[in-house]
Formats: sequence, structure tokens, C-alpha cells
Amino acid sequence: MTVQSSEKSSRRARRSSTMGGMPLNDMPWWRWRSNVRSALHMLSDPVFQRDCWLAGLDGYGDVTDAVYRLVEDTWLDNWSAEKYVGTIFRDAEEAALVDVAVLRVLRIMHEVGPDAAVPAYLQHPGWPEALTAAREAHVRLALADGDDPDAEPRSLEVLRIMTRSA
Repeated sequence: MTVQSSEKSSRRARRSSTMGGMPLNDMPWWRWRSNVRSALHMLSDPVFQRDCWLAGLDGYGDVTDAVYRLVEDTWLDNWSAEKYVGTIFRDAEEAALVDVAVLRVLRIMHEVGPDAAVPAYLQHPGWPEALTAAREAHVRLALADGDDPDAEPRSLEVLRIMTRSA
């Protein structure tokens, strides 16, 4: 985890307690933010996709799992992330970047189908654009939370531990 100076931070207020670097009570719907961030992180990292998804590594799900986390609670497949500014997303820029990523990923999901093998998504002609959009959103959210956007994605078990209720 990198420590962010106050001049680089998007917030001036004192940070909340963290677990694994992610603020716990920083955003009202931080659990949803955690799921969106996890999905964007996995959808934005081609090395992770090769080493985990293509290799069939347990503990990280697959493309469909990531898309489900991205839109599951938020319904971002039905409406704009702008609706969640102040609850999941810090500002309109975060929301706009998430919207672009969601639209690009969902377009591929609809064309390929939710039950396709991992290579079908990664070889889709639109995947590079979806990966880039997910990366832009992931980096913005990670930096705003004081996390290293280049750290390896967390396993789904770690995500479950981080987001369980106290």
C-alpha cells in the first residue's frame, strides 16, 4: 500500500479506519464500492486475466462473476453511476468512468453470452476498449481510496472478509 500525501488526495478530511488499505466507512455504501472496485480491477488487468482466469485459478471467479459484482447491487446495467455520486462514487468523474466501463463490458457480455468460456470474452474485438475503460475507472477509484492501482487483485475470499458486517 502506498501512502498518499494530502496534496495528492481527493479528500482533505482525516481518513477512516482501513482494512487492507481500503477505507471502511469512508463512503456510505462502501461495500458496494468494494464490489465495483474488485470487478473493475479484475476486468482491467490483462496479466491477471491470463494468469488467473485463463489458467482457471480458483478463488477469483471468472469474467461473468466480475460483471455480476459490477452490476449486482448497483443496477449499473439499468441506470447511470451518476445516481450513486455521494454514496458509492465520490464525484461525477468517477461515475462517468464507471459508466463507460460498464457499457463496454456489458456490450461484450451480451454479444458473447454469460456462459461463454473466458477466451471468448478476451478474444472479442471490443475487449481492448473494455479493458482500457475498466482500467481508467479502476485507477481513479483506487487512487481516491489511497490504494495502489497496480497491486494484484484481491481474491473473492479476501473481498468477502473485507465486506462482511461487523
